[in-house]
Amino acid sequence: MSTYLVGDIHGCLDELQALLHQVEFNPEHDTLWLTGDLVSRGPQSLEVLRFVSGLGDAVRMVLGNHDLHLLAIFAGITPNKPKDKLTPLLEAEDADTLINWLRRQPVLQVDEEQKIIMGHAGITPQWDVETAKMCAREVEAILSSDSYPLFLNAMYGDMPNNWSEELTGLARLRFSTNALTRMRYCFPNGQLDMICKDAPDDAPRPLKPWFALPSLVMDEGYSVIFGHWASLEGKGTPEGVYGLDTGCCWGGEMTLLRWEDKAYFTQPSNRKKDKDKEHASVPKAM
Repeated sequence: MSTYLVGDIHGCLDELQALLHQVEFNPEHDTLWLTGDLVSRGPQSLEVLRFVSGLGDAVRMVLGNHDLHLLAIFAGITPNKPKDKLTPLLEAEDADTLINWLRRQPVLQVDEEQKIIMGHAGITPQWDVETAKMCAREVEAILSSDSYPLFLNAMYGDMPNNWSEELTGLARLRFSTNALTRMRYCFPNGQLDMICKDAPDDAPRPLKPWFALPSLVMDEGYSVIFGHWASLEGKGTPEGVYGLDTGCCWGGEMTLLRWEDKAYFTQPSNRKKDKDKEHASVPKAM
């Protein structure tokens, strides 16, 4: 029995299956943790949702910002853009079934026995574990209710960007969603910055990656798993923090971490192979 943690899939089913084949993943015995962003940008979002939903209890996943964006597109709140490559999914006969399955997935995973906590973007330094679980449950409850379009319509926006127990309603849900699915940088006081997407070496002062600030969750003995931030390439995080998005849909790799022995496995992106073939087929200038 093994625990496998995989970074953002983004519609790259072939790479995911090749990676699972590398480690001989067996859904009858093993558990697969997914950092979210199952869909968008890659070519097989429909097939990814069919595959992952078919694994049943063998999967522990969280929703990412692209997954939530898909829900908003399906609800007619925001337009479907060609770059997301979601049209085959949106037009599929089983789209309703897959979307309803997706919106009932969690935004936070916590394993008390293995002391693992996973959010798509990470865990804001302003939260301890109990606060993170409480805020996640609130988002999950509205997503799985009949009122979910109201929430999806209100989730877009960068404010409020500072946690307070006094936050209520849609403002509270928006902060929690941003902290769990979009966060990269914080100000020194833990306030979220929702603008900067640069690599850490290029980020303006005084911004710091969320994982570079003192962490209440880490103080409680948890390891933090996240995806979302492909430009990190899985590097530069402190001990006990694991970034697993390595940009497969952009031509990078898909990364898997076997938790028991902390062994890493990678699978090159097919997008890279396609680009290499295109480059090789271009006649050289005389």
